[in-house]
Amino acid sequence: MQQSSQSPDVAPPLPDMNLLPALDALLRAGSVAGAAAELNVSPSAMSRTLGRLRRVVGDPLLVPSGRGLTLTPRAHEMQPRVQAALAAAVAALRPPREVELATLRREFRIRTNDGVAMSLGAPLLALAAREAPGVRLRLLPEGDEDPADLRTHVDLDVGELPDPLPHDVRSSALHEHRYVAIARADAEFARGPLTAARFAALPHLTVTRRGRTHSVVDERLAELGLHRDILATAPTYAAACFFALRTDALALVPSEVATEASRVMPLAVLEIPLDLPTVASGQAWHVRLDTDPAHRWLRGALARVAERVGGGGERRSRVRGAGEAVL
Repeated sequence: MQQSSQSPDVAPPLPDMNLLPALDALLRAGSVAGAAAELNVSPSAMSRTLGRLRRVVGDPLLVPSGRGLTLTPRAHEMQPRVQAALAAAVAALRPPREVELATLRREFRIRTNDGVAMSLGAPLLALAAREAPGVRLRLLPEGDEDPADLRTHVDLDVGELPDPLPHDVRSSALHEHRYVAIARADAEFARGPLTAARFAALPHLTVTRRGRTHSVVDERLAELGLHRDILATAPTYAAACFFALRTDALALVPSEVATEASRVMPLAVLEIPLDLPTVASGQAWHVRLDTDPAHRWLRGALARVAERVGGGGERRSRVRGAGEAVL
């Protein structure tokens, strides 16, 4: 018994999809000449195409009827499916349409730190409620983050971005933030500006997820012959705010976090009396979402919020790199 030369696990080859527009024109026009005129080809070329279609479909499709042609029952049965398939193919190859924000239903997973969530989260939610009420935001905490996660379960990374990023990840700058010191408002040392010596003499609270205790602050103090004592490290900026509220220590946080925290807590915001660099903040996403209209809206919305909250951003030297900047 002769066996088939083709394995049952191998799919048959696809037909020439270039035949689909010709088949649609032939079925609608009901004539070779009419289909040829519609597709701007010669009648002889269309006649050859009809011959190919007959072999592929296994049906004559158009048969003589009096002085013209008529569709076979198979051709009548195929016609709505051919039209739908061609319309779907054309729609798939068109550039994406602008998203209808009012009817958009989408969930976005954004990975960021609690400082960004504190300063940008509420304004972003308010903006989404106005422009795209069907959008839902899922904020994921930072951890041992890997940019490769953007290929799967993270839609957007926001904060300090690693440099360089993978080749298939896109990014854009949001703003650059500076650090300030916060302390409980009734602390005696919170009255009046800090000098470098006074700043160094006070106990400090820093934010780090990895327990680091040395940073550019210590380098600047060392240049002045000064040294600070780090009382404790906190895993989040929110925790540092609560620590500062209950101790006689300074917590060093981004200015946007200090602004938000001082609105709801009795905290004083103090300028750090050192020449410190600002920290670049950005957003990163996988190339698969680059042209997605809804994701483009999200990126634009976040940029607008960051511009408003950050006051246009700082323009001093940057600290770049993965993870938090320990101040």
